[in-house]
Amino acid sequence: MPQSKTRSILKTPLLLFSLFCFFICACTSPDAANTVTLEVKHVEIQSPDDILTLTDSLVTPILYSHIKGIDTLDVDEKKSKFISAILPAILVAKYRIEQNRNTLKSLLNEKKWTEQDSTFYKHLCEEYDTDNPTVLLNRMVTHPNSIIIAQAIIESGWGSSRVFQEANNMFGVWSYDDDEPRIAAKFQRDGETIYLRKYDDFADSIEDYLKTVARVNAYREFRAARLVTTDPFKLITHLTHYSERRAEYVVELSAMIRFNDLTKFDRYIINPLFINLSATTQ
Repeated sequence: MPQSKTRSILKTPLLLFSLFCFFICACTSPDAANTVTLEVKHVEIQSPDDILTLTDSLVTPILYSHIKGIDTLDVDEKKSKFISAILPAILVAKYRIEQNRNTLKSLLNEKKWTEQDSTFYKHLCEEYDTDNPTVLLNRMVTHPNSIIIAQAIIESGWGSSRVFQEANNMFGVWSYDDDEPRIAAKFQRDGETIYLRKYDDFADSIEDYLKTVARVNAYREFRAARLVTTDPFKLITHLTHYSERRAEYVVELSAMIRFNDLTKFDRYIINPLFINLSATTQ
């Protein structure tokens, strides 16, 4: 991607982070009508070599799909490529949700809504299964990258599962709708074929996972906890209902995060150079 003069002078992480903070403040300002776009590149890889390895905490928003071959690499390279492939998608999914949450917060301060505003609000209420504005805002809070990465590692076997490679399904999410894209699992349950959702890319898979955690009753304690802490080790204690293995699953998550030093990725953000903002004062 060509580098503009503006981009060439923004070389330090501090300057880039300051720019990111400016974007966030501008997007939530009640005095401006803002259009924010994220420059996302979609890549269907031919080999793990196509995955851009992460080098610092400012991440290029590349959405990979149909990733195969990671499981053939040696351990260290496999881990590096897997995280480099899924972290941009995690950040894009969280960015989308945060943008909608910011829009909602601004909307709730408006006295008069347009038809488009009402449609937007109704859609969010359906997605998050609530019509209470405060509950809705709380359900749109997301959680640390380290937890999402650890769960993706466990559910996909570091990217070795068929549903990960063929359906961009990072968490083995089942499908109950004949009309949605899906693939048949290789196993059956009680003699019935099991289907798994098929996503366009990993960001869609992660966004679906985040919305599931946001609305399912089994995760209500986890949602309450993430409103008061971002400590991944405190939060995962509330994920016993995510797996049939209950407490053992939490122990595995904790070990996965510690052993692979995943908390360092909690400070990673989308490189602000790929966020474009245009605003007009009202």
